[in-house]
Amino acid sequence: MFGIPGKQAVEITPKAAAQIAKLMAKDGSEGLRIGVKKGGCAGMEYTMEYVNEINPLDETVELDGARVMIAPMAQMFLFGTEIDYETSLLESGFKFRNPNVVDACGCGESIKFDETLSTTK
Repeated sequence: MFGIPGKQAVEITPKAAAQIAKLMAKDGSEGLRIGVKKGGCAGMEYTMEYVNEINPLDETVELDGARVMIAPMAQMFLFGTEIDYETSLLESGFKFRNPNVVDACGCGESIKFDETLSTTK
């Protein structure tokens, strides 16, 4: 696993934790697994799914009843990310503030990471 001892892989804001915990309870899931996959006009996209089983290789972060699991292949791309939940007049949803992102498409749905991350061994 990728990480720094004593530092959580991602930070969850209280608003995000409340929304994640609410959806976990509604679905009866063990938590929210986040990851990344190839796709979108900038090259990569975040993935999110509520799961009923914790993968022992996932990095797990918990706050106020919310549990976020980071898929093993995504850990180096998501390290240092803040996960928030924002509500506006037009939309509501999770927002990722990721220091590893160097570019994003205009709609904000896809991202591009620092190329040195994918070559790090």
